Amino acid sequence: MGTEIQTEEKIAVSLQPPSLWKVIFLNDDSTPMEFVIELLTGIFKHTEASAKEVTLEIHETGSGVAGVYSFEIAEQKGMEATAVAVSYTHL
Repeated sequence: MGTEIQTEEKIAVSLQPPSLWKVIFLNDDSTPMEFVIELLTGIFKHTEASAKEVTLEIHETGSGVAGVYSFEIAEQKGMEATAVAVSYTHL
């Protein structure tokens, strides 16, 4: 005849939202502004108006934020933009 012991465990789970990462475009003297707008609208899903704003910021200040994402998505979008840019420069 055994004695049954019931225990109640409470485990506190603290979920943190994922850290966010910025994808930043840098200005250069060779990339046309129209191409930057195409990248921002195509890959980063900006509207035409917001893409133009970011492009002007890049042109005037030297850099601009294309988007803010979790690490994996930021990395993927950065790689997509780089691949398109590399193929563009080889035309």
